Amino acid sequence: MGVDDKGSDSHVVSEAVVEKHLDYDAESQIPPLQVEGTLKRQLKNRHIAMISIGGVIGTGLFLGTATSLQSGGPVGLLLGYIAVGTVCYSVMISLGEMVAYLPLPGGHIKLAERFVDPAFSFVMGWNYWYNWTIILPAELSAAAVLINYWNQSVNDAVWITMCLVVVITINMFGAGVYGECEFIFASIKVITITALIILGIVLDLGGGPNHDRIGFRYWKHPGPFFQFHKIPGAKGRFLGWFAVLTQAAFSFIGTEIVAIAAGEAKNPRRNLPKAIKRVYIRILLFYIGGVTVIGLLVPSTDPGLAVTTSDAGKSPFVIAIRHAGISGLPSVINAALLTSAWSAASSDLYTSSRALYGLAMVGNAPKVFLKVTKNGLPIVSLITCSAFSTLAYMAISKGAGKVFGWFVNMTAIAGLMTWFGICVTYVRFYKGFKLQGFDRKSLPYAHFLQPYAAWYALFMCLFICFFSGWSVFLKGSWETDTFVTNYLPLALFPILYFGAKLYFRTPMVKPEDMDFVTGLKEIEADTYEDPPPRNWVERFWQWLM
Repeated sequence: MGVDDKGSDSHVVSEAVVEKHLDYDAESQIPPLQVEGTLKRQLKNRHIAMISIGGVIGTGLFLGTATSLQSGGPVGLLLGYIAVGTVCYSVMISLGEMVAYLPLPGGHIKLAERFVDPAFSFVMGWNYWYNWTIILPAELSAAAVLINYWNQSVNDAVWITMCLVVVITINMFGAGVYGECEFIFASIKVITITALIILGIVLDLGGGPNHDRIGFRYWKHPGPFFQFHKIPGAKGRFLGWFAVLTQAAFSFIGTEIVAIAAGEAKNPRRNLPKAIKRVYIRILLFYIGGVTVIGLLVPSTDPGLAVTTSDAGKSPFVIAIRHAGISGLPSVINAALLTSAWSAASSDLYTSSRALYGLAMVGNAPKVFLKVTKNGLPIVSLITCSAFSTLAYMAISKGAGKVFGWFVNMTAIAGLMTWFGICVTYVRFYKGFKLQGFDRKSLPYAHFLQPYAAWYALFMCLFICFFSGWSVFLKGSWETDTFVTNYLPLALFPILYFGAKLYFRTPMVKPEDMDFVTGLKEIEADTYEDPPPRNWVERFWQWLM
């Protein structure tokens, strides 16, 4: 139902509903609604806070930075991550405004249907589902490789099976248990990266066993930038930076998971804005801080960065620790990487199952996927997505593993196209909200950079995707599989959209017909005041989470 469907009287009703929305403090003690057959709000504020962190910190920061340092040098690495960090932040504040106002099951998939059109929701939903369904077995395979760091005598299939059973079990217990496990996993990751950054600063200042004060030595030699493919001058330095940009973008993918979790978040009007507001701190502290330390400790020409394994041995942090003469820590870091892969796999299954549920909600998937247990678990969606996790066994075979690698490579571009879709949805949301006369001050979360931040991120996502496979065009560097895996997902997005457009034959939702009202009553009923802290410990915890 559009806001203006019934003329001026409807608009008066809409304003009344919005006024009620503005005064949700007055209804703060209303208990959350529990409707049989729907998802239930089980995720607490600390769960949402850690899920938003967990979506950021992954093996991309611990391991992927090795390739980036080789490609761009220490300054190229830092500038690349800063550039993508601004894109990530722009996407998150765009998403934050929408999901804080309408924290619906299906997240941005449902919002795309409301504010763009059903065809766009179709391509957004299936693109997102593919992204997380394929990443899940990839994370399971990564976990097996990490365990091989300690024991290579056991077949990888055993480790994959063990990890798979744990991940499925966590998700079968529902969103509450998933939230608790993610809280623990993400806490380990946060502690690990914080400790590594502190250790890195100590080592850089000469506090290691060898007392070698490094300072900015590697920014001078071999230099702040790396000449990509030995191309001289500014062109080689720019291409090195752009290679970092592409990899960094892939590392940041996943921060939008909080939108999918919005439909199961307790007190969403308060907890979601809180999580979104702190995204910039996490980007600055963990990513920008992490790559700065890496660039100080390890030269871009270090042969250890070229190691083909994907365990702790490739981590720039581990390389720096070995150079400093510290033994024993690589195993600790590998254990942290294992929890990271486990955490990511659990989040992947949670996200893909909720995405499939969201697709069914808007009519883009069979209604059977809407089947929910009395505890709010989308059981059919979960079982279906769990079945796809068995693709991890393909990675054991060389031939099948290569094909599986192609599928995994395509998820990176699919993730960036999800960000693009979120920005398109927000631009439409912004236009409709303004046209219908609503005051942006009434939003639970609003940012002064909008809508410019959304347009910036929209352009940058397309820009990075379009040039993601540029290296294959360098002389003597053509690789067909790299070209296809980079550009097939990009080409499929408009093909699927126009195909769905022809099938659904529905026009784009007009700004004046956008629905900003349906669901607000239930959302406000789920909003309540947190109990006041009783002491300084609780006050600090409430501020932190």
